[in-house]
Amino acid sequence: MDVRVFGLENPVMSTLHHLMNVPDEMEKGMGAPTRAYVQDARAMASTPADIKELPSAYAFIVDMPGVKPVDIKVQVEDDRVLVIGGERTRGSPGEEDGWKYLRMERRVGKFMRKFALPDNANVDAITAVCQNGLLTVTVQKLPPAEPKKPKTVEVRVS
Repeated sequence: MDVRVFGLENPVMSTLHHLMNVPDEMEKGMGAPTRAYVQDARAMASTPADIKELPSAYAFIVDMPGVKPVDIKVQVEDDRVLVIGGERTRGSPGEEDGWKYLRMERRVGKFMRKFALPDNANVDAITAVCQNGLLTVTVQKLPPAEPKKPKTVEVRVS
């Protein structure tokens, strides 16, 4: 298909058209972003999150309307990267029930966010709770390090 047919000859549309038709193996060889990378970037951009710092923890709050808790994945990668992801699905139209979609505006598909955790985050003390369509991931803080006391060295007579 020639993208000029639809008046879409600008470079962005040409690139998008190219990404839609080139196999992933060829994209890797050309140094172009793969389709999976583009999909992940889109999923990250469309997943808004709030981050709160509490006295003893960090809280990551993500809207998850209509997502079942079993469809949400919370992981820590590379010891310091919190990854929240999953997939929001929509049931197929119930033709046997006599209904169909007239408009579909709610986003479906994969979602993902990655957060670099601060040095004082305790990656062994993370909890995730999904309630009323709101996911709250809480990462406890490590206690502050004790200030180092000066080391006293005994002076001996030789």
